[in-house]
Amino acid sequence: MILETLVNLLPELNKAFLETVLMVAIALSVAVIFGLPLGILLFVTDRGLFLENPTIKSTVGFFVNLIRSIPFIILLVALLPLTQLIAGTTIGPKAASVSLSVAAVPFFARLVESSLREIDKGVIEAVVSVGATPWMIIKDVLLPEARPGLIQGLTITTISLVGYSAMAGIVGGGGIGDLAIRFGYYRYDDTVMITTIIILICIVQIIQFSGDRIARFVDKK
Repeated sequence: MILETLVNLLPELNKAFLETVLMVAIALSVAVIFGLPLGILLFVTDRGLFLENPTIKSTVGFFVNLIRSIPFIILLVALLPLTQLIAGTTIGPKAASVSLSVAAVPFFARLVESSLREIDKGVIEAVVSVGATPWMIIKDVLLPEARPGLIQGLTITTISLVGYSAMAGIVGGGGIGDLAIRFGYYRYDDTVMITTIIILICIVQIIQFSGDRIARFVDKK
């Protein structure tokens, strides 16, 4: 009976898995494009650094913290008008990617900032003392030195997005979460619920394992 249920559900499982991958890929791309420079800005404008600017630091930090303080399920609902404007619909994986992206950018930005803080300040001061431009410092010192931490941050962000994407199923965002709700929760089918949980666990384990391996590979210390 259980095997028959799984076989019948296989097409839906494949579709849900691909929808989850699509949502996470879009949100992760947006997080890297906007979150990376945002995290760098938070770091270089801090006190004692080469682009120190308390106004920018506090303003950007406030908005980053503001978005991060909102539970994702509330953010998901609150951003429905923006989702409708950008995606033309409020259901489906592409629509859910809007809220996921908004949540991912400040999350990743803080991880980027944290990774950059692990760099020895003496290294930065030495480069500044020889007249390097801010762009050269960021490109040739900050990013290479923080590379393992950035990869770990990207890994954590990806895993968080997988969890958020499951929540997106509550409002018809598609993906594995939507499958669990429609076929598992609403139909009281424990087999579907357990299967989706196992799939999510496997996805997270693979992401974490891959992220750890890559981080160790690029760590030259």
